[in-house]
Amino acid sequence: MKQENMCIVSNQEVAHKIFEMKLKGKLVDMMNESGQFLHIKTNRQDLILRRPISIASIDEETVTILYRVVGLGTQNFSELKSGDTVDVLGPLGHGFEISHIRENDEVLVVGGGIGVAPLYELGKQLYEKHANITFVLGFANKNDCYYLEKFEQLGHVVITTDDGSYGIKGHVGNGIGRVNPSSVYACGPIPLLNYVQHKFEKIEHVYLSMEERMACGMGACHACDTKDKKKRVCYDGPVFNAKEVEL
Repeated sequence: MKQENMCIVSNQEVAHKIFEMKLKGKLVDMMNESGQFLHIKTNRQDLILRRPISIASIDEETVTILYRVVGLGTQNFSELKSGDTVDVLGPLGHGFEISHIRENDEVLVVGGGIGVAPLYELGKQLYEKHANITFVLGFANKNDCYYLEKFEQLGHVVITTDDGSYGIKGHVGNGIGRVNPSSVYACGPIPLLNYVQHKFEKIEHVYLSMEERMACGMGACHACDTKDKKKRVCYDGPVFNAKEVEL
């Protein structure tokens, strides 16, 4: 983990209030694990806390993050331009465990909303291992969908939307159907993670990436403790084996 003022290569809206920011800097050399996150400081002096943003893609010279504009901090991010710099701390946390994946393993990847973002780099790394990947991705509506073509290059993609405006109507459970994966990965809101945790409780390799509000991002303040207070999402996670956490 290090700190750097990284240079913005590009920053654009890719779906309704979803922005893609590409960053360049020496920190990229430290990034190789899907599921980790960056802790980014806004350029406003009145906003003290950093914002945790998951890593969406790692390339040779750049790292890509995807974020939803929901408050003053992310609004500030959306106004930044190519050539601007941002104060970045990272990479932080523990990512997805994929060392056990073998060629032709059946892998299920489930995401919802902005929780889809870190699953793209995961998908890239699973693809390199020649796994058979099924992505089930849930969004509120058609306008909220992003990165669909990118995921389709990696495996079979099933889309669900709450209002039925694209793909299957309803939550991601409606899109999973009958599957028999050897490993399952998920990121999204608690109801989604809870569903995955219980549906695949007999599978050993089920990994959940948890979304929590954070302060320090390094495990010192305990602001992002899990429900049972035994784990810190920023330090012990954000990815956990499903058997490790109480949702």
